[in-house]
Amino acid sequence: MYPEKDDLSSIEVKILFNDICHKYIQREGIYDLLSWLEGTDFYSAPASTRYHGDYEGGLCDHSLYVYFCFRSYVKKRCEPGYHLSMSEESIALCALFHDLCKVDIYKTEMRNKKNAQGQWEQVPFYTIEDAFPVGHGSKSVYIMNRYLKLTDIETAAIAYHMGFSYGDDARTVGNVFSRFPEAFALSTADMEATYFVENEHWPR
Repeated sequence: MYPEKDDLSSIEVKILFNDICHKYIQREGIYDLLSWLEGTDFYSAPASTRYHGDYEGGLCDHSLYVYFCFRSYVKKRCEPGYHLSMSEESIALCALFHDLCKVDIYKTEMRNKKNAQGQWEQVPFYTIEDAFPVGHGSKSVYIMNRYLKLTDIETAAIAYHMGFSYGDDARTVGNVFSRFPEAFALSTADMEATYFVENEHWPR
């Protein structure tokens, strides 16, 4: 599995992300996508404002956590148990880029908060300013399609990786998961990364 976030520097995390891309993804356009990523805050942005990965670099960390959870789930459970097969390329594309919708939307502001001594001090916190609010997974698909061509399975998996938790019609999500179980697998890996791997309250 992916090392604890404190074990790797931000530079090492970035290198790991790019090494996986270069090793497994040969799709035309991947280098254009990675070049675009360099001009964004992907490697320094948080994964959320106050939930999982709400720290500098949390977005890239989360993407890697999801990748390792997804790859393990597909290779160790889905392939032998359900005959669901995905290429290493598809696994990497779906997991590493599923949250591109979060690129360049987080801003840092300051607010007052009491410290351990009970004194007020200025502390930074994240807010969201999304200049292109066209959805979550669907926005990630839109961004990726500017640089490379996704398969139907990859499109469904990324578009619906939030599963039933985002607010999409439950019947639609269920139909997608039934037709494209790879989407369910990615959603499961995303939740595993969020609620197990990144959960500061676990293990108890």
